[in-house]
Amino acid sequence: MNVLVEQIMEAGYAGRILTEKQLAVLIGGSKVRRYGLVNRALKDGTLHQLKRGLCTLASHHSSGAIHPFITAQAILPGSYISFETALSHHGWIPEAVFTTASVTPKRKTLTHQQDNFGSFTYHPLAIHRYQFLTQIKRARFGKQYALLAKPLRAMMDLVAYRKLTWTGLGWIEEGLRVERASLLALHVKDFEALRSVYKHKAAQAFLAEFECAVRDLKATGRKRLLTGERAENDRLASTKASIL
Repeated sequence: MNVLVEQIMEAGYAGRILTEKQLAVLIGGSKVRRYGLVNRALKDGTLHQLKRGLCTLASHHSSGAIHPFITAQAILPGSYISFETALSHHGWIPEAVFTTASVTPKRKTLTHQQDNFGSFTYHPLAIHRYQFLTQIKRARFGKQYALLAKPLRAMMDLVAYRKLTWTGLGWIEEGLRVERASLLALHVKDFEALRSVYKHKAAQAFLAEFECAVRDLKATGRKRLLTGERAENDRLASTKASIL
């Protein structure tokens, strides 16, 4: 086994993405020696390079492949997972998503494709200052953590990115195929948290209309529930009267 691989495994770093500084501390010695060990491991396939300055052990030397969300964060620190990627993870849309899409705090779109790791995209959004991480949670994947948008934030990020205007629930329920139960699980506080996030008025208007639509769905559901309860009570009363 490669000396470098042994050192990484003994340090408990198998299954983690390592920076040049971490490798330098782990390996020690001269820069020439470190370069030789790393270069040899890259050539024989025991070490994979994610991008310059980032690498990890091949999956057969660790407990399993690194979660793509963790990889996405390593490629561009400060970004968070969103759009269809987050919606799929939360079970809001049925389709599998093969590109890990994130929102970046930077101004330019970035695409990163790597055979050993997958496809990653990063998109900037017009978001108010200090609101970048609103409704973003720190989620655990294995032994590491990634920043992940909550469902409503992921959907509104998609709206803001595509510059969509409100046309009703059709795009959400039929286009994205979001189940109504997921929409009914949203709360007023979820919408309130996002009201000051997006700079563009179109996104703000979409959020307001979306909140009204969800509120109407809940009101309709309550009416149906009350109507059903009354009908059931009337039936029971009628049955009891006929028995007497």
